[in-house]
Amino acid sequence: MKKILVTIALSFLLVLKSFADEGMWLPMLLGQQVYNDMVKKGLKLTKDQLYNINKASLKDAIIIFGGGCTGEIVSAEGLIFTNHHCGYDAIASASTLDHNYLQNGFYARNKSEEIPTTLSAQFLLRIDDVTKEVMDSLQGLTGADRWKKQASVLASINTRMSDPTQNIETRTSPLFKGNQFLAFVYQRYTDVRLVGTPPESVGKFGGDTDNWEWPRHTGDFSIFRVYSGADGRPAKYAEDNKPLKPKWFLPVSLKGVKEGDYAMIWGYPGSTNRYESSYGIKLATEINNPTLVKLRDMRLKYMFEEMKKYPAVKLQLASSYASIANYWKFFDGETRQLLKYDVYGQKKKVEEKFINWANGKPEYQSIFTDWPAAYEAWKKYSKHRVYMNEGIFGSPLIGFAASLKQLEAALVKTGISKADLQKALDAANKARTSFLSEENKKSDENIVAGVTMLYYQDIPKDQQPVGFYGSLKDRYGALDNETTYKKYAADIFGKTMIFDDAKWNAFIANPDATVLQNDPAFAHASAFYDNYNSKYAPYYSQFMVKNNDLGRLYLKGIMEMDPVKAKMMYPDATFTMRVSYGAVKSYRPRDAVFYDYVTTSKGILEKYVPGDYEFDLPAKQIELLKKKDFGQYIDKKRNDLVVGFITSNDITGGNSGSPVINGNGELIGLAFDGNYEALSHKLAFDKDLNRTINVDIRYVLWCIDKLGGAGHLIKELKLMK
Repeated sequence: MKKILVTIALSFLLVLKSFADEGMWLPMLLGQQVYNDMVKKGLKLTKDQLYNINKASLKDAIIIFGGGCTGEIVSAEGLIFTNHHCGYDAIASASTLDHNYLQNGFYARNKSEEIPTTLSAQFLLRIDDVTKEVMDSLQGLTGADRWKKQASVLASINTRMSDPTQNIETRTSPLFKGNQFLAFVYQRYTDVRLVGTPPESVGKFGGDTDNWEWPRHTGDFSIFRVYSGADGRPAKYAEDNKPLKPKWFLPVSLKGVKEGDYAMIWGYPGSTNRYESSYGIKLATEINNPTLVKLRDMRLKYMFEEMKKYPAVKLQLASSYASIANYWKFFDGETRQLLKYDVYGQKKKVEEKFINWANGKPEYQSIFTDWPAAYEAWKKYSKHRVYMNEGIFGSPLIGFAASLKQLEAALVKTGISKADLQKALDAANKARTSFLSEENKKSDENIVAGVTMLYYQDIPKDQQPVGFYGSLKDRYGALDNETTYKKYAADIFGKTMIFDDAKWNAFIANPDATVLQNDPAFAHASAFYDNYNSKYAPYYSQFMVKNNDLGRLYLKGIMEMDPVKAKMMYPDATFTMRVSYGAVKSYRPRDAVFYDYVTTSKGILEKYVPGDYEFDLPAKQIELLKKKDFGQYIDKKRNDLVVGFITSNDITGGNSGSPVINGNGELIGLAFDGNYEALSHKLAFDKDLNRTINVDIRYVLWCIDKLGGAGHLIKELKLMK
């Protein structure tokens, strides 16, 4: 049965809806058939209420929060709800050991106590179809020439349709692998302030153990507010700025959910690749994913060793650790699911059907001759690339040292002006200050030692930097001995000027390329950087150009092969506004196992372990839950506090913080995760097992009101009872 469901999902390149709750739909282009299905399943709003550029609509309440999450406006005074992990970095940055908001939580008692951040909120103004303009400019072009011209044309459109004086930014997104182009026009507000957050033990309850898992009991929310100038327009932070008066905000439902209820999720899913070829699936499962997981596992091990020893280090590394851990587990799960359901084999079947159709059609018939050749040429270097991104530059020190290559270029450049050189020095100085504020030397030193050894063991010897490991052996010992690499790393960290203020300041005062080049951290970074960039990066560029060209042609051919089905295709996620719809829905992940659609406070108390790194909770919360002090947030049917619920919606990374909305346009929860059984969702949607994990809005409000004592924020909301 499980293999059948994947066959169905893959029957048209994993992109046809077939009314299985699959699809990340563009609100501008909701076809009548899709909208009718939404209405049939419970939607009560009109198309104009969903998306309209001439008057207020629901899309005006949905924002890009920060750099990679979604948020929603929930009050007439610009209040924002999003996930705790989306606000994590801002919360950590605002925290100190004396005022540890990350650990203890925080709620501003009034607007004057709201904390400024460096975050922004971007509102979508409109979406314009610019496909004809782009395609006309690309006539007759292929390969690198096409992609270079495309980049130039998109940049020109973006500039033309932007207005820096109004903070209006345009980003044109290629869709369907470059067969369609839409310009997304945003207005950015930069005065965003932290209003409230639960304690980390609530916002991350379950930690890495529960990550990507159901059942879940995590209070994954945080609260911010967006401000404007007195005229309502974007303005830099100023004490006298005013809370933004939004065009639309979401009312909040206290009515709860039941099995089968309509659920709609709006937001900014980051990326999917459901049009991926069988060759891409095989490369991911055999090389890219396992290598990434191995390297992140090593980095997390050394970071956690230091975090569990010292509270200050935990606070320092918290955001970075959470980010690394999140996709360590994701790519491990993705590989397992792709192999379990033989996604590679299913892709091959679809491709064979296409090959038969393309026979005798010159534009398409050579695709599956050229594609395997392109992958075969790149495959031998692919692990090396993962090692550079996840291993060598996975070390914060070596990553920063590599960034000094720009300064080196300025130092050796003939005829560079004093002003330009000073600009490069100032940039390096500023970057160093930022790096040092986040650096934990002990964990990073272990990472450098670990990855240098793993690189030697895993990367073909003929691809390694010439002479590097021979020199290391001569100075520090046998290359199969862990102690050798520990000695080497200790030397780098003990002797680099990057950690020595006196040496660094002397270098900045009298910059010299030789001094920089002889620095052990810079020399280490350069050995790997120069080796990869000079020899292997060009192969990757050639591969990507070829892969993109073939992917575009293949998808164009697929749509030509079946024009009727093509009308029901949706584009891959590109961190552009999308809407997905489905239902509150329980599931059976395996034989004899049933997962209910909600979790409750009973489950919190069952998981609670006093003092545990992942399952501790504030004493006040435990007291309130044991007393069943749920207030107006109680689920009367269960006589309990509902914490989370699951839906069949189609989402991915970037949807974090997205509103889960009922058929009346009311907020019922915040999306924050997917389930482990469907972690192949970037490449293959599973119509039976895919679930979105959401924190119930009633639990959010309970945490704000009962646990946090911030009832004034509840009064700001429009509650629907």
